[in-house]
Amino acid sequence: MLEALKQKVYEANMELPRRNLVTYTWGNVSGIDREKGLFVIKPSGVEYDELKPEDLVVMDLKGNKVEGDMNPSSDTLTHMVLYNAFPTIGGIVHTHSPYAVAWAQAGLDIPCYGTTHADYFYGPIPCARHLTQEELDAGYELNTGNTIVECFKTRNIDPVAVPAVICHSHGPFTWGKDAADAVYHAVVLEEVSRMAIFTRQVNATAAPAPQRIQDKHYMRKHGPNAYYGQGKK
Repeated sequence: MLEALKQKVYEANMELPRRNLVTYTWGNVSGIDREKGLFVIKPSGVEYDELKPEDLVVMDLKGNKVEGDMNPSSDTLTHMVLYNAFPTIGGIVHTHSPYAVAWAQAGLDIPCYGTTHADYFYGPIPCARHLTQEELDAGYELNTGNTIVECFKTRNIDPVAVPAVICHSHGPFTWGKDAADAVYHAVVLEEVSRMAIFTRQVNATAAPAPQRIQDKHYMRKHGPNAYYGQGKK
């Protein structure tokens, strides 16, 4: 079932150690088949050098395992919530990459200090709040997803324009049009997180880039009149 999607999600998972985004098994990637309403995700706790495409687990959007001999990632319900809430996304990544985690542990949004950030994320990367004790007791991973959705809705953030979040005291989630795109955003997120930390070290009171600069850089790549790269001719 979903063998082509399993292969793509497997390849995306294998990019995480290649890009130095994970230590041991601290990360996972999923990808969804929207027509079938099923997503494929890494099994829980499996070392990357032992992972095979056939190990990936197929889940439905209600959190039921449809196929697979292994337990799905412990973060599966977070992925499920995001797929249900953000119907445009096709893949999700979670890591504990250190620079993004540093901002998450500080409980701070990652400011858009410059054009590298603005090329990919239209505004700061938001930090979702801590879960309450009641939310933890009711379902940690489920409510992690719910707090991410709450963060984007209450702050009126477009998940397409800002395909990333950091969870307070936890770490980052990114997403994209498919699993590979979600990994791409995870790599970029880690780089801009690092740049932002360096910026604070150089100037603790540095201000975000002017909105006009952020607008120009985001829109030239993603706007209706985007001209970056080799477009269709």
